[in-house]
Amino acid sequence: MTRATSSAPSQRMLRVGEQVRAAITKVLQRGDLLDPLIETTVISISEVRMSPDLKVATAYVTPLGQTEHDAVVKALNHHAKFLRGRITREIRQMKNIPELRFRDDTSFENFRKIDELLHSPEVARDLDHDDDDGKE
Repeated sequence: MTRATSSAPSQRMLRVGEQVRAAITKVLQRGDLLDPLIETTVISISEVRMSPDLKVATAYVTPLGQTEHDAVVKALNHHAKFLRGRITREIRQMKNIPELRFRDDTSFENFRKIDELLHSPEVARDLDHDDDDGKE
């Protein structure tokens, strides 16, 4: 019997990703990382995606109140090994502690663009036109 393949993450990948997200958040909140840029920035970790073998964790971060996200993401990637050592205490049940990678979370920007499109005059005009057709 062949196993169905899916691109969706497994329950285990989702659970471990959430545990890693919580662990990274705790380390950042405690102020263990002595980097002036990271210490002065509020960082939101929206999601951690795990690789299928659970050896790589990709954290999607948003530095709140900053327009230049690249510097913060670069600093987090620079300190990834240190952070990996610090989260070991939080996720002891794992056989291997995953390698950490940080990426800029662009989902909020995508949501903003979609919202702007939905509220644009062209879309509003089309929506009003569709409503008129349905009333006839």
